[in-house]
Amino acid sequence: MGEAVGMQRWRGYEGVPGGWGRSVVTIGVFDGVHRGHQTIIGHAVKRAHDLGLQSVVMTFDPHPAEVVRPGSHPAVLTEPVRKAELIEQLGVDALCVVPFTPAFSQLSPEAFGHDVLVDALHAAVVVVGDNFRFGHRAAGDVHLLETLGRSFGFTVEEAPLVAADGVVFSSTYIRSCVDAGDVRAAAAALGRPHRLAGVVVRGDRRGREIGFPTANLMCHRYASVPADGVYAAWLNRGGDGGEPPARLPAAVSIGTNPTFSGRERRVEAYALDFSGDLYGERVSLDFVARLREQRTYDSIEPLVRQIQEDVEQTRSALHVG
Repeated sequence: MGEAVGMQRWRGYEGVPGGWGRSVVTIGVFDGVHRGHQTIIGHAVKRAHDLGLQSVVMTFDPHPAEVVRPGSHPAVLTEPVRKAELIEQLGVDALCVVPFTPAFSQLSPEAFGHDVLVDALHAAVVVVGDNFRFGHRAAGDVHLLETLGRSFGFTVEEAPLVAADGVVFSSTYIRSCVDAGDVRAAAAALGRPHRLAGVVVRGDRRGREIGFPTANLMCHRYASVPADGVYAAWLNRGGDGGEPPARLPAAVSIGTNPTFSGRERRVEAYALDFSGDLYGERVSLDFVARLREQRTYDSIEPLVRQIQEDVEQTRSALHVG
């Protein structure tokens, strides 16, 4: 239903428009919108379609961990705008982004059920994963949600967790893959390559001096940045009213630039066969493969030879000529 008219977006459950009918609701942080999340959200969309109702995804900003345990904010797999895009692509009718404040964190499970699910969202069905927790101190579980549903007039349906080779796909698992540089495993769980976005800023221009000009990305402070190393990736640019959308093959170096005694950790992308200037643009990188670890070279010549080899390995990994 939502694909034809576009997804509605509400800030806070107070933002639900008057006259909003009964709905099928699913709730979660949904960072990454990975294959497990896609199963839960897809189940909610199908149930809504079957029942002739609207589907609503309720998520939170900032991450609840940062409010409950300040300083514990996990690395973010998908920024809010990207997360909304991915959720919309699943056919959801409405996205409700609830500001996760200290006051909201104090809501009892019973108050959450009544005030949020019933009064605001008019839930007929609530779809959750079997590890779902809610309410103050995460006191509510699926069993309590079912009890509340019997009192308030909604049913609860569990969507199965998604696993492969004995590993359950979760945001925590994917963060650990990215942190270890295993971008292939991360992509397998996400259902697409891990993406890192940022604005291209001025670097020290050493890459340009040795024939490999790089785009130096300034990323979000909580961005999930892969482990130090060199990667094959696709660089995405444009599509935001500026340059037309384009996808460029890129060799990406992450680390402190040890050959030049660097100390600041950087994400630098060398776009193959591209001669333009990306400075000031917001771009993203879709990581396909890790090529090698970071190394230190005694002089420029072996570094240049290694970069040339990295470029060829990037072409091979991305299947480009």
